[in-house]
Formats: sequence, structure tokens, C-alpha cells
Amino acid sequence: MLGYWKPHKEYQNYVVEKLSETAKILPETVQEYKTAISKLYLLDLDSLNPIVEPLYSHMGRKSEYQPEIFRSLVLMIELHGCLDNWVEKLKCNSVLRTLCGFGNKMPSVSSYYDFISRIYKLDDRPVERTYKRKPMKKYATGEKMPPKHPDIVSKLVEKILDGRRFNSRPELTLQKIFAEVAVNKSVEMGLISANPDISGDGTCVETGASHYGRKICKCKDFNCSCPRRFSDPNATWGWDSYESRYFYGYTEYIISHYNKSAKLDLPLYLRFVGANRHDSISAVVALAEFRDLHPNLHVNSFISDSASDNDATYYLLDKWNINAVIALNLKNSGNFSYPRALSIDKNGVPLCPAANKMIRWGFDRQRCRIKWRCPRVLRKVPCSAACSSCSPSLYGRVIFTKPHWDLRLFTRITRGSHEWKLSFNQRTASERVNNTLLNHYLHNSHSRGKKRIAFFSAIAAVNIHLDAWVSARSAELDSIFNFIFDTRFPV
Repeated sequence: MLGYWKPHKEYQNYVVEKLSETAKILPETVQEYKTAISKLYLLDLDSLNPIVEPLYSHMGRKSEYQPEIFRSLVLMIELHGCLDNWVEKLKCNSVLRTLCGFGNKMPSVSSYYDFISRIYKLDDRPVERTYKRKPMKKYATGEKMPPKHPDIVSKLVEKILDGRRFNSRPELTLQKIFAEVAVNKSVEMGLISANPDISGDGTCVETGASHYGRKICKCKDFNCSCPRRFSDPNATWGWDSYESRYFYGYTEYIISHYNKSAKLDLPLYLRFVGANRHDSISAVVALAEFRDLHPNLHVNSFISDSASDNDATYYLLDKWNINAVIALNLKNSGNFSYPRALSIDKNGVPLCPAANKMIRWGFDRQRCRIKWRCPRVLRKVPCSAACSSCSPSLYGRVIFTKPHWDLRLFTRITRGSHEWKLSFNQRTASERVNNTLLNHYLHNSHSRGKKRIAFFSAIAAVNIHLDAWVSARSAELDSIFNFIFDTRFPV
């Protein structure tokens, strides 16, 4: 059962009081951790209690320091620490202990691992199995490893629309915590709109475990076929299309949002899958789970690279009334189903008899069709000989295209248009979030095991939101530090 859960307001008062006393003696030490103090001061963990409480028994000895352990992990990732060494560092640093909320007593390292295991229920203990060699087949630069089953996305979309979900996934509790502690708070602060444009992308995450495993036999030949002990049993081989090489580990699929006004990149959803999982599969599953975790958010546009360029994904987005901003896969350039009498360019824009692009004139939601007008009448192109065989109307010729003819080509936001390009440019938010997670917060992490890698990635994602909160509430934090250093109450 859970012990006393210190409310956030009480924690804030405790931190300000203790740091004020420390600042009188060692002001430089407090100033050194100003960014960390700002982050944890804003991190409200009151909403974490109802999620964590069912994970503990209602009988037996009370479990203590659960919110403090979570703060400690957030602080550890902020300061790029390692868990085993982190607990020892807390014993020697009173400022860090105060930030975590610890008093004279502190939990041991085993309490941290127990906390992680309760949230992420995955058995990743070492197993004995035969050695799997790295695949020999090579792919071109930028080409992804194809899915094992070609029609798997279509089957998944059918099940998703029928209401089926992977509710037994081990990361469900971790995703709920991240949604409640970080994403929902950013929505309340106005950093994420109620109708966001989201982008999805997968990134390669290598495990710290060896793909060779540990030999347990007495064979002199290193390449023998005897079973070996593998410390990361869930890791698999995958193809890194950017670096054109195989890697051993996992693929992390992240849904992100770009705040244009504040110029912020915020992660909204994280999911770890096998390294050989294609992004097209992860995309539809991630969209369904994201909508379930955030029913109050109504996605406006889904932005993705050509990995999601398949009919099933467009069909799913159309059913959910989400704009599809997805790059075309050149291999699918011939898979069109529009009426053959219609002349269009590669982006799905109708062409007039003079082979000029017609001008989009709005989308009729009631009839679900896009209106196009003559470019000559709208003075976009000069008159030509072909205009004599066109419509004599002063309004000019009008053409209607319907997205259901080809959801992939006739998107609601016209491909190649200025609006489409502006939306697609937001896809780089996913790449920047991936870079921040892996190269800034987890750059020295050599964790092995899907459980720890996924958990620490979620904590790093919380830190990204905290960075945005600190920037948005800088005036409030300045008044807090004025009180800590000058013993004056904040204004």
C-alpha cells in the first residue's frame, strides 16, 4: 500500500524553505542547479497518485517516497546521471536531496528498480537461446526494411476501426503517466492546442547489450551453435535507412507537435517496438492509442514521411476526419484510382486543356469534394489557343474532385500547395524531438533491456515539457528565486 503522498503545494513550500536556508550559507550551490530547481518546482505529481496507487497492494507495509522517486529520476536524467551512482550522489548533495523531496531518509537503489518494474510490467530477464546472426541483405540509402506481411496495415486498420486495442501492452501505465503528468499539463498551459497538427516518425535506438550474447558452453569455437545467454532478450535486428546499416535494439515511434508561436517541439506519445517493425504499422497503432489517451484532443492533421504512404492509413485518417499530409512513395506512383478522363499532375491537381494547373477554390465538407477554377479567369496564366475550346463562361471552367476517388492522391490539403508544404515542414519536429531525447538527455545511457530504455526515454520526454514550462513561466520563477536568495516573498 502507498504511504503518505506529499501534495505539490506542500512540496513547493518545503523546497523554498530549505533552499532559502541553504542559500544563506552556500548561494553558489543553489545557483548551480537553478534550471533543475525551476523544473521540479513546476512538476506537479498530484495527478500521478491515482495511476500509481492500483500498482501497490492494499495490505502489508506501506511503500514510501513514490513521488520523490519519480522526481529523483527526472532530476537524474536532467543532470545526465546513472542510476547506481545517482543514489550515492544524493547522499552527498543536500540541494539535490531537497529537490527530490527527501528528508533524512532515502530509498535504496532497489526501491527505484521496484518502482520502474511496477510501472513497466515486462519480464526482460536474461534468457538462453541460439545466436541470431546479423541479416546479410542490404537496402538502398533511404529505403526501409519492408514489413514481413504486406497486408498487415490493412488488417490492423480494420481491427482498429472495430474498436480493438493492445490494452495489455506493458507500456500502457507509463504512457498514461506521461500523458497525465506532461502532455495534459502542456495543454492546460496553452502550449498544445485542442486541434493540434501532429507528426509521427520512428527512430533507431541501439541497446547496450551485446548481440553476440554470452557463451555458456565450453566450445573453443566462438561461432558454435550452442545456446548463449542474452541480457536483452527483446532486442532484434533492424535496418537504419539513414545510415544504411543494421543495428541491434529497438525502434522508438514518437508522435510530436510543433508550437509555431513559441517555436517549441513537444513529444506527445512514445512507443517502443521491435527494430524490424515498419513505421507504417507503428503509425496506425500509435494514432489509435494516442486518441484513446487524449480524447479531448481532436487531431487536425497527421504528418508523416513516405513510410505511411498506403491506402489503409489514408482510409483510417479519412474515417477520423484527419487531414493526411504524407509524402508520396515513388514506388507507389502508379497506384491511382481516379477517373481516367481527368487530367492531373503528380500532386493530384487537375489540369486545364492548356495543361495549366487549376486553382483550388475550397473544400465542400457536406458533399466531400474539392472545387477547382480556371487559372485564366483568375489571371494566373495568360490566354492561349487551347482556351477557345474551353468553357465560354465568365466564371471560367469548374472541376470538382472527390477525395474518395483516391484518398492517397486527392488529399484535403492539396499536395504541393503552399499550405501543404507549410504543414509538411512541421514533420521535422519529430526529428528534433528524437535528437533531443537520444543525443541530449540519453547520450551517455548504455541501458540494456526494453523496460529501462523505454522508461528513461519517457522521463527524458517529461524533461522536454518541463523545459517548455520553465520558458513559459519565467516571470513566476524569477519571483521565487528572488525570495530564495533575498528572503523576500514572491510578488
